[in-house]
Amino acid sequence: MRTQVGIVGAGPAGLLLSHLLARAGVDSVVLETRSRDYVERRVRAGVLEHPTVELLREVGLADRLDREGMRHEGISLRFDGGDHRLDFADLVGKGITVYGQQEVVKDLIAARLGDGGDLRFEVTDVTLDGLADAPVVGFTGADGRREELHCDVVAGCDGFHGITRDAYDPQMFDRTYPYAWLGILAKAAPTHHELVYANHPHGFALYSMRSPEITRLYLQVPPDTDVNNWSDAQIWDELGTRLAARGFTLNEGPVLEKGVTGMRSFVAEPMRHGRLFLAGDAAHIVPPTGAKGMNLAIADVRVLSEALTTFLRSGDETGIDGYSDTCLRRVWRAEHFSWWMTSMLHVPPESDPFGRRLQLSQLRYTVTSRAAATTLAENYVGLPHGVSP
Repeated sequence: MRTQVGIVGAGPAGLLLSHLLARAGVDSVVLETRSRDYVERRVRAGVLEHPTVELLREVGLADRLDREGMRHEGISLRFDGGDHRLDFADLVGKGITVYGQQEVVKDLIAARLGDGGDLRFEVTDVTLDGLADAPVVGFTGADGRREELHCDVVAGCDGFHGITRDAYDPQMFDRTYPYAWLGILAKAAPTHHELVYANHPHGFALYSMRSPEITRLYLQVPPDTDVNNWSDAQIWDELGTRLAARGFTLNEGPVLEKGVTGMRSFVAEPMRHGRLFLAGDAAHIVPPTGAKGMNLAIADVRVLSEALTTFLRSGDETGIDGYSDTCLRRVWRAEHFSWWMTSMLHVPPESDPFGRRLQLSQLRYTVTSRAAATTLAENYVGLPHGVSP
């Protein structure tokens, strides 16, 4: 089997890359180890930056997003019992859109299949060879047949636990945080129209939503937390405590999903090895506090699609040679922002009165200084995809 670009992974990065390449007349095949049903139901991120939404509109993928996405023009920082709204529209003239990652994936799959795209789910035993100049991706299809995909380049979009990063020996930078998030998806209508980030002596809490009927909420917990030790009633009680503010009501409802997610920062450098190019979580992970994960993946593949199109059309290697450095500038900016948000809002296990005062001082400065609030807003809504930080 022959194609121009072999794409390993059918998350937002791999699917969007395939779509962008197809628009430019470049062939690709997408290989995914999970089933279509699994990737379309996998609940992950839900905040789309302004440049992400603009790109999806530009390439014809935003019809349902524009109908169902929830536009937000700010967030609230909640601490010391007070609620402090940061007005992004006033500060930077842009906002964000809440629209679940699984919904983006559904839209991308529908678009690729509608355009005749080659998506292969439930493949196993994926192998990579010839990455220096003539890549071959081996895999076993869902029908049990062993096949080889010969391609000009390979895009590794298979996430942090995928196999593509193991094909070479990048330098890896890693930080694990001493806390995790206990998250729930609840059938409860939102009672607040924007996201709330709360710093409380008990720990961090996040109030968010996925639709007018569904809320998504998180509590800071120790990394070794067993979710089975938290009853629904305990979770709602703790959320009520940490999110408390005058005039705020927490709407409770049946818990649809519940889980604990560890927090880490990770970067692999470079993001290229021969004819292999990493994108998204295969190359970098950020703690979710800054809402950057899916947005970084989408920024990666915009750069990669343009570089690969130029290379495959004309042989010009300028774009692919600069791909890793271009993306990593944005990645490290996002790593710093996500680390800063995480450090400001979470209570460390070894927290002491001095550290607590420092956190509160930073929070007060952020909500009272227009310059500080603008910096947060600029980073949160996202730098334009064509601009390197």
